[in-house]
Amino acid sequence: MSDLEEIYEIPDEPEELQSLPNQKTFIFPETIQSECWTERYKNVTVPSFILDSSLYIIWMNDACKSLFSELNDIKDQHLTSYFPNIKEIKRLKEIYNSIKNRDTGFSWKGRVISKNRKSTSDVANLLLIPLDLDDSENPASYSAVLDLVTDEYREMLRNMFSSLLEASKLKDNDTGNHIERVNRYSKFIAQILKEQGNHPEIDEDYLEDIGFLAAMHDVGKIGTPDDILNKTGSLEPWEREVMNEHTKNGAYILSTYPNPMAKQIALHHHEKWDGTGYPFGMANQMIPLCARIVALADVYDALRMKRSYKESFSHEKTKAIIKDLSGTHFDPELIKIFLNYNLSFDEIFTTLTDKENQ
Repeated sequence: MSDLEEIYEIPDEPEELQSLPNQKTFIFPETIQSECWTERYKNVTVPSFILDSSLYIIWMNDACKSLFSELNDIKDQHLTSYFPNIKEIKRLKEIYNSIKNRDTGFSWKGRVISKNRKSTSDVANLLLIPLDLDDSENPASYSAVLDLVTDEYREMLRNMFSSLLEASKLKDNDTGNHIERVNRYSKFIAQILKEQGNHPEIDEDYLEDIGFLAAMHDVGKIGTPDDILNKTGSLEPWEREVMNEHTKNGAYILSTYPNPMAKQIALHHHEKWDGTGYPFGMANQMIPLCARIVALADVYDALRMKRSYKESFSHEKTKAIIKDLSGTHFDPELIKIFLNYNLSFDEIFTTLTDKENQ
């Protein structure tokens, strides 16, 4: 018995369909309620659909069909086919218990996420309410309406975490241009990786996310004492240990961000390909790809910048240093991209250069 069958207690197939395993047949409820609902919602711009009592989709309006990135025949498609964030057994049980509970009006409302035709995520509030009742006065089908809140949701997240970023800039001497450049380098590298097609996890969402979250790599420095953070000379061993804690601090601060990429970047951007980095000495593919990307972007920009303890390095000198660190500090795959497109890095730095580097 599958997880869905166990949760929803899906009935056995009729005898005539037993020769077709894993196939379900749905009879659209020809009732006054369903006919009125489909007639009312078929041409509206609000994504709407109808589900059977086990949450298999049996009808969609055009707005809903145009929303999803991979829309096959709706027959046999469960609600979770379109909203993978509710696939967890615990979440499914929560939904099922609500829509089977008379005290809740056999309804459920919650946040769902789906991929649209542009391969980016849409965030929506989903409302399920009974449409037709069976002879026992229990729901035989449900109507569903999606309220898309993608833009508002992303703006809320970005505003909240941008405030943290601004606070960290008060503690650190790095400029706003530095973090914006790191964003752009990182997104550029990820874009090339996407085009090369060897990393299926890189989609449009990934590009958009790393183009914002790369800037959060040092947010943990909020917890680093000023006298250590802004010390002009070399750090003592104990001071270095305190400084290195900014990775763990950043991961803690960003742990509530819904995308794990934020925490991964903050925690792992000082790991090295050969396992000699910190905080955990992770190596090779153990280091999340997003952190490997940001590590390269951050070091390139740090070398190009003028600091209290160093002059700015030219692009050519920086390129030579980074090339020598392939396979030790950096992922060799990323270094190949850097070397092939190194002039794009220089262009980003030049376009967003700081006054002290001019």
